[in-house]
Amino acid sequence: MQPLVLNVLILCISLLAIAGCSDKNGPQGTLAPPAPKVGIIQAQPQDLPLTKEQVGRLSPYRSADVRARVAGILLKRAYDEGTEVKKGQLLFQIDPLPFKAVLDANLAILAQTQATYTNNKINADRARKLIVKGFITQTDLNNAEAAERTAAAAVQQAQANVQTARINLSYTDVISPISGRADKQQVTEGALVGKGDQGVDESTLLTTVDQIDPLYVNFTMSIREMEQMRHAQRKGNVTLAKRNQTTVQLTLPDGSPYPELGVVDFSASIVHPETGSVDLRAVVPNPEYYLLPGTFVAIKAKLGRSHNVFLISQEAVQRDTGGTYVMIVSQDSKAIHRNVITQDMREGNWIITGGLKAGEQVIVSGLQRVREGMPVNAIPQELPDDE
Repeated sequence: MQPLVLNVLILCISLLAIAGCSDKNGPQGTLAPPAPKVGIIQAQPQDLPLTKEQVGRLSPYRSADVRARVAGILLKRAYDEGTEVKKGQLLFQIDPLPFKAVLDANLAILAQTQATYTNNKINADRARKLIVKGFITQTDLNNAEAAERTAAAAVQQAQANVQTARINLSYTDVISPISGRADKQQVTEGALVGKGDQGVDESTLLTTVDQIDPLYVNFTMSIREMEQMRHAQRKGNVTLAKRNQTTVQLTLPDGSPYPELGVVDFSASIVHPETGSVDLRAVVPNPEYYLLPGTFVAIKAKLGRSHNVFLISQEAVQRDTGGTYVMIVSQDSKAIHRNVITQDMREGNWIITGGLKAGEQVIVSGLQRVREGMPVNAIPQELPDDE
């Protein structure tokens, strides 16, 4: 019987050992899983440029229509289409002969009226001497002086007609009103310009001159965004740049930045009721004529500086029905859900303006293994830097 008792004792001891292990490691007898590893950064407040990304459209700095200001036959074009022209440069010539004839006729009339005035003035002067001696009546004097005044007025009218004729003659040389690039001609040589189909005088468009260095870039910003920035400035969270200190950076179609910065020079005081936006405009240098008017471009407007904000990588910021949030590590090494306020994104990082405190540990990697309240093994990672 002794061997049987011994075997029973050994079996009981084994069962007790197994039961002890089960109580220690869990109801299933398996080891508890270790806390997942997560990458964290320590949130540090900093001042960052306040930027807004927009889409703008380029337009000429100045654009002038070159029109025929007198009616006549277009004789020639005096410039090369698509080239640079200077202010005052001859672009077209209208037949000047009819206008020279008109000028000559008005000069002749002026000479005639001047001669008449000279004679009438002599008569009036003689009458003023004779009236003193009583040789003529007051009526004779009045008639002589009236003729003198009439002749003087005729001279002034003739002088005005001569001046008008000279101006019209000068308009036969069509010059550029500004310096810039001249477009193609709209009317060919030999055409009648300055006259409509019904013979009515009209200023025929001959070409257009555009100044494209610098250029304007026109864009809009919602009034909601502008009010948010002004509210943040009143609270001291933002310092907005002055209008002539607000810069814009253009992005070229290949994704590279345009080397020249633009400066905002205009902000409208009226909100578009249809869109709720305000028109803005910046001046951009274009010395190489790389940019062309009418092009849509992506721009980044630097509007000032944001104070005490946090730069957090895009992977760390998540969304749910409650809004935007991040996961932080508490002092007892557990993951905690924290709602945050985002401003905008910069090179893969979100700018956080509210919801975080300095020094808090934000989980930036390993989030797929994390749940609210779960213990985590936090491993520091490099904090993203401002550009």
